[in-house]
Amino acid sequence: MITNRSSTRGRPRRFDPDTAVAVAERLFHARGYDAVSVSDLTDALGINPPSFYAAFGSKAGLYARVLDHWGGTGAIPLDQILREDVPVADALAALLEEAARRYAADPEAAGCLVIEGTRCNDADAREAACALNRAAEDRIHDYIAARYPASAASVADYVSTTMSGLSAKARNGHDLPRLLATARLAGGTLAQALAG
Repeated sequence: MITNRSSTRGRPRRFDPDTAVAVAERLFHARGYDAVSVSDLTDALGINPPSFYAAFGSKAGLYARVLDHWGGTGAIPLDQILREDVPVADALAALLEEAARRYAADPEAAGCLVIEGTRCNDADAREAACALNRAAEDRIHDYIAARYPASAASVADYVSTTMSGLSAKARNGHDLPRLLATARLAGGTLAQALAG
């Protein structure tokens, strides 16, 4: 007699990997990649280290999954803001204001998960964050270049630098009004740089 048996062996997983990614995202965002240990993660997820490594491979492997998740849920929606029917300076100003709002939205997990990850000590995790950051910078550059090719590099660098500064200041305790004031001042500078 043949019976249908599950082909998986051992105990079933006690955790949902998608939920685990959300929990890890919160920890990485709140503390920064370097300050979160595997022990912190296994405690928060309620699993032991062998289960952690079986599910994610490494801390950097989990971080890569967190960044993938972030890209679909927490990242600034560049395609919604950088629209062709909006003047470039207006869209970039809106981008900086949205960054300020998101970076200050949660005082316990302030700043940008990706930008802050570009400075972590782990080479694999840092490269994963840098790849996402470069993709966003390229998207901003290409948006500017479509209408202001001669200014695209310097204006994109200015926007990227401002976003990095907003993230750092949010992590250092600047509240939304302060971040928005900075974003609006930068928006005025962009309007002047792209005038005429």
